[in-house]
Amino acid sequence: MNHGIHTIDTGFVRPRFDAAYLLVEEGRAAFIDCGTNHSVPRMLKALDDAGLAPADVDWLILTHVHLDHAGGAGQLIAQLPNARLVVHPRGARHMIDPSQLWAGASAVYGEEVMEATYGRLRPIPTERVVEAPDGHVVSLAGRPLLCLDTPGHARHHLSVYDQRANVCFTGDTFGLSYRELDTANGPFILPTTTPVQFDPDALHASIRRLVGLNPSAMYITHFDRIENVEKLAGDLHAQIDAMVSIAIAAQAQSLDAAQRHEAMKAALTDLYLSRAQAHGWTGDRESLLVLLGMDVELNAQGLGVWLDSQKKSTD
Repeated sequence: MNHGIHTIDTGFVRPRFDAAYLLVEEGRAAFIDCGTNHSVPRMLKALDDAGLAPADVDWLILTHVHLDHAGGAGQLIAQLPNARLVVHPRGARHMIDPSQLWAGASAVYGEEVMEATYGRLRPIPTERVVEAPDGHVVSLAGRPLLCLDTPGHARHHLSVYDQRANVCFTGDTFGLSYRELDTANGPFILPTTTPVQFDPDALHASIRRLVGLNPSAMYITHFDRIENVEKLAGDLHAQIDAMVSIAIAAQAQSLDAAQRHEAMKAALTDLYLSRAQAHGWTGDRESLLVLLGMDVELNAQGLGVWLDSQKKSTD
């Protein structure tokens, strides 16, 4: 029984890379995450496929405001006349006024790439934004959706526990697991330290908190439903520690920033390849990087920001 949960492939980057979710209860609906502006037609089609209209949506819940999860929020909410946006208190201001979010990302990627990849961010009226602190409950036609503060990937990250289905919607807190890396041993998983707020201790704690709910499955953004939760949580904990060790080792080599980054990328690739092959995956380094090259790059960036923040806190 899927309890009215529908997986939507947002179309971001490649097929089966970026998911959003539609929950349906008694003819009412909630979206969890929404992809980019380019994903909005897919979100509306999923609604139509479920036999529902835009006016039947009560909520758009964001796990966090990174643009692969929330870039299309303003555009989507404008199509949903009765919906309100639910977001972590730390993320709310960026949905009401996305100019800082846009400027920060544009400084890295450039305006042209941002327009092509995400589309221009659309602000959401303040009166349609609901801040969800830890323990906030969203009611979907009487079905409680519990919002939990789950930092570690980002300080403004929340996860949603759906008691009816006994599952969690975890955004990026419970890692990445691409279906192309599945084997007879099940899903392969790795953490995401995407810049700029990686906090290993907080991420460990958030994962433990989610597992402590004893959910039957996690619905992750990258990508879809995964089970065998306790085993995968152990894999995440081990890799968070390994990734921190990689960062510390690179820092100890007295490299410049670019050299440190490349050293971490190479070591992360070695880590994921060895673990994937031990998991029964038969691909080589090159084919792994086709799937994980962007994640290796972003994880190395995230570790670099974390290292620099650690250094500043001890200076």
